[in-house]
Amino acid sequence: MVIAAPIITPVNPISYPSSDGEPVAETYDHFYAIAVLLEMLQQYLAGKQATVLGNQFLYYAQGLPRMRVAPDVMVIFDVPPGGRDNYKIWEEGQVPAAVFEITSKSTQITDTGFKRDLYAQMGVQEYWLFDPKNEWLDQQLQGYRLQGETYEPIEDGNSLVLGLRLSIENKKIALHRLDNGEKLPFPAELAEQVNQERQAKLEAEQARQEIEALLQRYRDRYGDLEA
Repeated sequence: MVIAAPIITPVNPISYPSSDGEPVAETYDHFYAIAVLLEMLQQYLAGKQATVLGNQFLYYAQGLPRMRVAPDVMVIFDVPPGGRDNYKIWEEGQVPAAVFEITSKSTQITDTGFKRDLYAQMGVQEYWLFDPKNEWLDQQLQGYRLQGETYEPIEDGNSLVLGLRLSIENKKIALHRLDNGEKLPFPAELAEQVNQERQAKLEAEQARQEIEALLQRYRDRYGDLEA
């Protein structure tokens, strides 16, 4: 007689927290660099099967909630767009294609040691370090591309997985499209463009109304215009 082993359901299912109570960034410059980069990448990838997440837990070992890391910004392709409270690789089926760490003196050992090795082992294709305060990196913006199982420096600032060229502008990462050279606007620049377009529409509508008023006065005095 064969006795089947009972299926035991854990009394307390495994919890994967979405926050550890730590601050998002070390300084305002770090926070602003993260927020701006996150918004630009979200706008750039809008409508595509991709998501951009910022400072959220990335869980990489099912059943082991302590096996986690929180990239400052990560881009994942071939997944449904939109936000998540956290990201579990085994549920989504994709590792990040690119990870950005907005680094500082206090995080340099982790950023260049543990995290760099971990992302390479995961198969993250590109790893970028940006030092907004220019405190410790020899080059304020440094990129690495996975070659085999190790990272090699990116010399030209081009992100091939994103199709963007990265540069520095006023303590922020600036992005240009590789296909046409177009610069992606910073959020403040985008807001200014929207305001200018709105103002132009208002002025055009005002001009149209003035022309219609002039025509109406003409009709009232001389009758309808003949073709």
